[in-house]
Amino acid sequence: MLKGFKNFVMRGDIVTVAVGLIIALAFSTLIKAFTDFVINPIIARLQGGHSMGLGWQLGRAGNKNTYLDLGSFLSAAVYFLIFMAVVYFLIVVPYKHVQARRGVVVFGEPGPLKTCPACLSEDLPAAAAKCLHCGSDQPPAAATAGGAAPAGR
Repeated sequence: MLKGFKNFVMRGDIVTVAVGLIIALAFSTLIKAFTDFVINPIIARLQGGHSMGLGWQLGRAGNKNTYLDLGSFLSAAVYFLIFMAVVYFLIVVPYKHVQARRGVVVFGEPGPLKTCPACLSEDLPAAAAKCLHCGSDQPPAAATAGGAAPAGR
């Protein structure tokens, strides 16, 4: 039983995911500190005065429960964008490079798609014989070569 668990844990993809998660959590803490201690003070300074921050008071003045805080939302948006960029450039891009050297394509472009003539769903693989939404039979891929995309695209 323990040998099976060891084999499962030591698989390359499990180790890769675990390392990626640990790195992402570490960068998350760093980026959270950046937004809290750099971005938030900049947003508060741009607001000026003695207000609670960038936003509107919806209820009684000074009541933090009824304050619509756009500064915190902007900070969260900046945090998200920075975090996703860090994950992409420091985890995904190197992982794609290593896997490409091994001959494995990861995070590749999706294959060609076609539209189902029965239900008009646009996300069917070009080689599909049946629609995965309505179950109707699909014409062969060669027959839909010129008209796979809907008009206007």
